[in-house]
Amino acid sequence: MNKPLKELEALFDLSFNNIVLLERAMTHSSYANENNTLSNERLEFIGDAVLDLTVAKYLYDNIPEAEGILTKKRAQEVCEDALVDYAKSFNLGKYLLLGKGEELSLGRSKPGILADAFEAFLGAIYIDKGIKETYKVLNKIVFPHVKNNLDKDDADYKSKLQELVQSDKRTLHYEIISETGPAHERVFVSRVYMDDVIVMGEGSGKTKKEAEQKAAFSALKKLADSRDE
Repeated sequence: MNKPLKELEALFDLSFNNIVLLERAMTHSSYANENNTLSNERLEFIGDAVLDLTVAKYLYDNIPEAEGILTKKRAQEVCEDALVDYAKSFNLGKYLLLGKGEELSLGRSKPGILADAFEAFLGAIYIDKGIKETYKVLNKIVFPHVKNNLDKDDADYKSKLQELVQSDKRTLHYEIISETGPAHERVFVSRVYMDDVIVMGEGSGKTKKEAEQKAAFSALKKLADSRDE
């Protein structure tokens, strides 16, 4: 087994029965295509389900709220931005196997690649060792992050804006109007329209989702300001 994977195992006190699963979890499709091997996509599918279930259980145990609140909180803790935070917290990017093109374009820091790899990592642990072993990662990386957010206001501004306009039977749609910067530091600008013609707000972020949330926040602020006038 190569040294980086041993280091990753040791970081969470893991001992894989089938180390090939861990290697596959770190294998991006670009590397798989260049080396005629399997990528981490199937493990990502399993890891996504594992994360959804375990975060749901943690929230159920720690928030005495209605199902709607639990659903929103879970969405926040398993979205791409959260997954990237989890991955970066233990420098997951350094363990990835990337194709030459992704390596040159600094793929180790790309949000999508990091998010997928984190899910694949959980998926590999679950397939190899079962749900109990996945808690070694969840307890160390995920749940502390979730705990810190338990008392924070719901930051799902898109949902809040949707609820407001639905009451007036209006419609919304979001559009990415620009993408700038190098691949590893992209900046997206999103604009939200009401009834396809009225510009409600605009926002920028490192991911499309973040830009859309910022646009929704801008629209909510504009609506609040207009009511105060």
